[in-house]
Amino acid sequence: MAQHFLLSAASRTLSLKAIYKGGEVAAYETFCKMRWPETDGEAICPQCGCVETYKITTRRKFKCKACAHQFSVTSGTIFASRKMDFVDLLAAICIIVNAAKGVSMVQLSRDLDCQYKTAFVLAHKLREAMAQEVQTGEVLTGHVEIDGAYFGGHIRPENKKADRKDRRLKVNQTGKRRVVIALREREGRTLPFVALSEAEGVALASENVCRLATMSADEASHWDMLHAAWEVDRVNHSELYSDHGKHTNWAESYFSRLRRMVSGQHHHVSPQYLYQYANHAAWLEDSRRFDNGELAHRLVANSMGAPVSRNWKGYWQRAA
Repeated sequence: MAQHFLLSAASRTLSLKAIYKGGEVAAYETFCKMRWPETDGEAICPQCGCVETYKITTRRKFKCKACAHQFSVTSGTIFASRKMDFVDLLAAICIIVNAAKGVSMVQLSRDLDCQYKTAFVLAHKLREAMAQEVQTGEVLTGHVEIDGAYFGGHIRPENKKADRKDRRLKVNQTGKRRVVIALREREGRTLPFVALSEAEGVALASENVCRLATMSADEASHWDMLHAAWEVDRVNHSELYSDHGKHTNWAESYFSRLRRMVSGQHHHVSPQYLYQYANHAAWLEDSRRFDNGELAHRLVANSMGAPVSRNWKGYWQRAA
């Protein structure tokens, strides 16, 4: 019997031991090479594009010879204004890519010996970097499965049975319940969206699925509108889950990972940021066949290529 890839040594090409053994200098050089791959880590001025710079070694900064602009390797990226050491940033990336179903922020803060606030913002910045590979703007092709799953909005029942309300009624709901709609190519990409109702998936499909593609959906009546634009396979889940290739199991596999991420690791996710976790789970699902060194390399490259996060830079200062 062949060994599963995730159980093989080929899937383990990066470890925390190797990161901390390499030290701060090696981690810093890694970030430089990811920021400026075209010059193998030699600094390029972000303001004028000049390749001739001075190194200010005492502060790990650079000064452009042409315009005298001073900058660092993280200037203009999601790590702008960071205070954490580069070796700890690289370790955080390693921990996050190694966690197949996410990692709680309390655990991450303990592993890195930093505040919970620091771990919280850092993880969300990395999820923004992951979203660059998920939300690419390219339409899905081939055979696409569509499905939805609801998250949040749990109402704790009253202790006494006489005091309990019908939680199915809208008047007794919290308004925090959201649905994650997943469009997933078979053997391809996963594209998640957060909406108020699953029926909104029809409009999302019209914007993100090629008209030459074929689709699969379950028996929900709102998916009937898909037949007007695509050839759609339907499967009635009250009777069976798969019918000779007609199924939505690929989308359900994604929801399985996301549910375990939300309920098993984070326990509670704000509807305001549910899209971040949905993109995180999609990135992990689509990258499950890559070794962890490759995943960390891609995440560092995405982070150094991403602009300053307008949502997360100074997050706690704004909240205060």
